Amino acid sequence: MKMLKAFSTILLSSVMLAGCSGVSMKTQNLNESEYTVIGHGQATATGLMLFQFIPIQQNDRFVRAQKAAIESRGGDAMINVEVQEDWFWAWILNGYQTTVSGDVVKLK
Repeated sequence: MKMLKAFSTILLSSVMLAGCSGVSMKTQNLNESEYTVIGHGQATATGLMLFQFIPIQQNDRFVRAQKAAIESRGGDAMINVEVQEDWFWAWILNGYQTTVSGDVVKLK
């Protein structure tokens, strides 16, 4: 019985910690000769924290916003990136809205 309790505790802890991991935004150092500026791109992604404990589309929202901003202009990468975060509150959740904007470039 002790073995089952220990295994359950380890399993539950692992699942909870896995929900706390996220993906970082990818950035590149580019020389001006390596790209052509297409134009300004901007996109927003939202994540929620249900009961201040359960993340819903929370961990990858920066990457989703960046990817959508690049795709909005049909580019390959972004330079001069700006990130803005806003939040909102409801009775059982907090929402976090991330906006990524910058110059979208096409790599040569």
